[in-house]
Amino acid sequence: MGAFSALRISASGLSAERLRMDTIASNIANINTTRGENGQPYRRKVAVFKENLSRELDFNTGKMVNTLKGVKAVGVVDDLSPFRKIYDPTNPDADAEGNVSMPNVNTLNEMADMIASTRAYEANVSAITSEKNMFSKALEIGR
Repeated sequence: MGAFSALRISASGLSAERLRMDTIASNIANINTTRGENGQPYRRKVAVFKENLSRELDFNTGKMVNTLKGVKAVGVVDDLSPFRKIYDPTNPDADAEGNVSMPNVNTLNEMADMIASTRAYEANVSAITSEKNMFSKALEIGR
Protein backbone atom coordinates (compact mmCIF):
# COMPACT_ATOMS: atom_id res chain seq x y z
CA MET A 1 0.00 0.00 0.00
CA GLY A 2 1.39 3.41 -0.97
CA ALA A 3 1.89 6.28 1.42
CA PHE A 4 -1.23 8.10 0.35
CA SER A 5 -3.50 5.06 -0.02
CA ALA A 6 -4.44 5.12 3.65
CA LEU A 7 -5.35 8.81 3.37
CA ARG A 8 -7.46 8.09 0.29
CA ILE A 9 -9.29 5.26 2.08
CA SER A 10 -10.01 7.41 5.15
CA ALA A 11 -11.15 10.31 2.97
CA SER A 12 -13.59 8.04 1.14
CA GLY A 13 -14.92 6.95 4.54
CA LEU A 14 -15.46 10.59 5.52
CA SER A 15 -17.41 11.20 2.31
CA ALA A 16 -19.53 8.10 2.81
CA GLU A 17 -20.40 8.95 6.41
CA ARG A 18 -21.26 12.54 5.42
CA LEU A 19 -23.79 11.18 2.91
CA ARG A 20 -25.16 8.81 5.56
CA MET A 21 -25.56 11.69 8.07
CA ASP A 22 -27.26 13.87 5.43
CA THR A 23 -29.69 11.04 4.68
CA ILE A 24 -30.47 10.54 8.37
CA ALA A 25 -31.01 14.28 8.83
CA SER A 26 -33.47 14.25 5.93
CA ASN A 27 -35.33 11.33 7.51
CA ILE A 28 -35.62 13.12 10.86
CA ALA A 29 -36.70 16.38 9.18
CA ASN A 30 -39.53 14.57 7.37
CA ILE A 31 -40.76 12.45 10.27
CA ASN A 32 -44.23 14.05 10.13
CA THR A 33 -44.57 14.58 6.36
CA THR A 34 -47.81 12.84 5.48
CA ARG A 35 -48.01 13.93 1.85
CA GLY A 36 -45.12 14.41 -0.56
CA GLU A 37 -45.00 15.28 -4.25
CA ASN A 38 -46.33 11.84 -5.14
CA GLY A 39 -49.25 12.15 -2.69
CA GLN A 40 -47.77 9.50 -0.39
CA PRO A 41 -46.14 9.93 3.04
CA TYR A 42 -42.41 10.46 3.14
CA ARG A 43 -40.55 7.17 2.77
CA ARG A 44 -37.38 6.66 4.84
CA LYS A 45 -34.15 6.79 2.83
CA VAL A 46 -31.05 4.65 3.39
CA ALA A 47 -27.56 5.35 2.04
CA VAL A 48 -25.97 2.29 0.40
CA PHE A 49 -22.21 1.80 0.13
CA LYS A 50 -19.86 -0.79 -1.29
CA GLU A 51 -16.14 -1.34 -1.23
CA ASN A 52 -14.20 0.45 -3.94
CA LEU A 53 -11.84 -2.12 -5.41
CA SER A 54 -9.36 -1.69 -8.22
CA ARG A 55 -7.78 -4.53 -10.19
CA GLU A 56 -4.04 -4.02 -10.44
CA LEU A 57 -1.07 -6.06 -11.51
CA ASP A 58 1.09 -7.33 -8.64
CA PHE A 59 4.62 -6.93 -9.97
CA ASN A 60 6.00 -9.54 -7.54
CA THR A 61 3.71 -12.37 -8.67
CA GLY A 62 2.61 -11.15 -12.10
CA LYS A 63 -1.04 -11.77 -11.18
CA MET A 64 -3.98 -9.40 -11.10
CA VAL A 65 -5.12 -8.56 -7.54
CA ASN A 66 -7.92 -6.49 -6.06
CA THR A 67 -6.66 -3.40 -4.27
CA LEU A 68 -8.85 -1.61 -1.76
CA LYS A 69 -9.43 2.04 -2.63
CA GLY A 70 -11.91 2.74 0.16
CA VAL A 71 -15.67 2.88 0.09
CA LYS A 72 -18.03 4.48 -2.41
CA ALA A 73 -21.66 5.44 -2.31
CA VAL A 74 -23.84 3.31 -4.55
CA GLY A 75 -26.86 5.50 -3.93
CA VAL A 76 -29.71 6.36 -1.63
CA VAL A 77 -32.63 3.93 -1.70
CA ASP A 78 -36.10 3.92 -0.19
CA ASP A 79 -36.83 1.77 2.84
CA LEU A 80 -39.81 -0.34 1.75
CA SER A 81 -41.08 -1.12 5.25
CA PRO A 82 -44.77 -0.29 5.78
CA PHE A 83 -45.98 3.15 6.81
CA ARG A 84 -47.13 3.70 10.38
CA LYS A 85 -50.86 4.22 10.90
CA ILE A 86 -52.31 6.58 13.47
CA TYR A 87 -55.94 7.35 14.18
CA ASP A 88 -56.68 11.03 13.55
CA PRO A 89 -60.00 11.64 11.75
CA THR A 90 -59.41 15.42 11.85
CA ASN A 91 -56.31 15.18 9.66
CA PRO A 92 -56.96 16.11 6.01
CA ASP A 93 -54.90 13.08 4.93
CA ALA A 94 -57.06 10.63 6.93
CA ASP A 95 -58.67 7.76 5.04
CA ALA A 96 -62.37 6.79 5.32
CA GLU A 97 -61.68 5.00 8.63
CA GLY A 98 -59.88 8.03 10.14
CA ASN A 99 -56.39 6.51 9.88
CA VAL A 100 -53.45 8.57 8.67
CA SER A 101 -50.43 6.96 7.02
CA MET A 102 -47.29 8.34 8.63
CA PRO A 103 -43.69 8.02 7.37
CA ASN A 104 -41.85 4.80 8.21
CA VAL A 105 -39.23 6.78 10.15
CA ASN A 106 -38.42 5.80 13.74
CA THR A 107 -36.64 8.52 15.70
CA LEU A 108 -34.80 6.06 17.96
CA ASN A 109 -33.43 4.09 15.02
CA GLU A 110 -32.37 7.28 13.26
CA MET A 111 -30.58 8.55 16.36
CA ALA A 112 -28.78 5.21 16.81
CA ASP A 113 -27.73 5.33 13.13
CA MET A 114 -26.57 8.94 13.58
CA ILE A 115 -24.42 7.98 16.58
CA ALA A 116 -22.87 5.07 14.65
CA SER A 117 -22.21 7.33 11.67
CA THR A 118 -20.66 10.02 13.86
CA ARG A 119 -18.37 7.46 15.51
CA ALA A 120 -17.28 6.13 12.11
CA TYR A 121 -16.62 9.69 10.94
CA GLU A 122 -14.54 10.37 14.06
CA ALA A 123 -12.58 7.15 13.52
CA ASN A 124 -11.69 8.24 9.97
CA VAL A 125 -10.64 11.69 11.21
CA SER A 126 -8.47 10.00 13.84
CA ALA A 127 -6.88 7.76 11.20
CA ILE A 128 -6.09 10.78 9.01
CA THR A 129 -4.58 12.60 11.98
CA SER A 130 -2.41 9.58 12.82
CA GLU A 131 -1.27 9.27 9.21
CA LYS A 132 -0.43 12.97 9.11
CA ASN A 133 1.62 12.63 12.33
CA MET A 134 3.49 9.63 10.89
CA PHE A 135 4.35 11.57 7.73
CA SER A 136 5.52 14.50 9.86
CA LYS A 137 7.76 12.27 12.00
CA ALA A 138 9.18 10.60 8.89
CA LEU A 139 10.09 14.01 7.49
CA GLU A 140 11.77 14.95 10.78
CA ILE A 141 13.83 11.76 10.72
CA GLY A 142 14.83 12.47 7.12
CA ARG A 143 16.39 15.83 7.99
